[in-house]
Parts: sequence; structure tokens; C-alpha cells
Amino acid sequence: MFVEMHPYIGLIEAIKQRRAARAFKSDRIPEVILQEILELAAQAPSGFNLQPWRFIVVKSQQNKEKLQACAFNQRQISEAPVVLICCGDRRAAEMANITSVIHLGDDQGIMTPSYASYMRSSIPEFFRNHPSFDTMEAWTNRHTMLAVAYMMIVAKSFGVDSSPMEGFVSTQVKQAFQIPDEVDICCLLALGYATEPFKSYGGRFSTNQVCFSETYGEPFEVDG
Repeated sequence: MFVEMHPYIGLIEAIKQRRAARAFKSDRIPEVILQEILELAAQAPSGFNLQPWRFIVVKSQQNKEKLQACAFNQRQISEAPVVLICCGDRRAAEMANITSVIHLGDDQGIMTPSYASYMRSSIPEFFRNHPSFDTMEAWTNRHTMLAVAYMMIVAKSFGVDSSPMEGFVSTQVKQAFQIPDEVDICCLLALGYATEPFKSYGGRFSTNQVCFSETYGEPFEVDG
């Protein structure tokens, strides 16, 4: 079967049209589109390019039902053709992963010996001091959600709906899917084609309410 690989919803419309799906049709996501969604999600930025996100792609009905039992029996999990267990790997800060990132830079022709040396010395120091986060899990979750956000918008651009979920029992999911201790579950993401009941647009706060000018609390206004 031929699948047109060009997104047919533009970026702005994909952002505006994306909603958390409450129910899904049984229609499969073409594998070529699923692969593209995963690959483009991996283009998300991450600190030092350490890419701590890990995704378990769950498609078998047996495993979806096993996951559903760990997630308060949410219907999206058993209905959606694909559910991702979105994880952050705290081992991303270890030297083995740092070395892998250096090799990626070599492959792209952008890594210099001096920058490689800088990465080997500065990254461990950064994580020892962790000036901008309290726990390693907070750091990995921060970056994993960047990739998840990319994934939802890319999916919508291909007409694929999504449902991000944080209603699950982490210990149960980790045990059921053999997730290592060093890997934390950030969220679950159901992917597929939405059916009723559709989730209505709940509105968003205005920029005047969530954006400030120069310092916190100072009113933000667009220059005329």
C-alpha cells in the first residue's frame, strides 16, 4: 500500500487542531508514518545533546491490556493502535552516553578534540552540581517531554491523534515492562485516529496572563 509521506496539515493548524483524544478507532497507523513520527520526535533538543528519552512502543493487544491495568483502566490504552511508554534514562549523564554523543558529533563532522574534552569534563560537573534542577529525574522528564511535544505535533500533521496520560502507577508499569531502575516513566502517549467522544477545546490563558515583561509580574504587551 502506498502511503503519502508529506504531512497534510501545516504546523500552525497541527498545533491548533491537536486535542487529547478520549477514544480511538481500531484503524492501524501505517508503519511508515509511525516510523516518521518517532524519528522526527527524536529531533527534539536536549541538554548537551544527551537525548535521555526512551520510548517503548506497545502494539499488541495483550500488552496494551497489561498496561491498561497499570493505568487506572483508561480506555484510550486498549483502544489506540499504538501506546508509547515515554521514559527518561538517568544514565544519559554517564560517560558511556557522553562518549556516544561525541561519536555522533564525529559522524556529523562537527566535533573537535577540544569540545570533546570539554564535554567529558563539564557534563559530569554539571550533573554533580545540578544548579537548575533538584533531581536527575526532573532533568530527564524535562527533556523527554520536549520529545513528546514534538511527537504530538508531528503526529497531528499526519492526521494521527494522541492522548498524553500521567494517570498510571509507575512501579506497576516498570515491573510489567521490565523497565530498569535507572529509567523513569514520564508519561504514556496513545496514538491513533480519534473517534467520539471528542474532547472540546478548553481554551487557553491569554499571553497577558502567562507572559511577563522583563521581570515576573510585570505586564507584557506587544510593541505597537
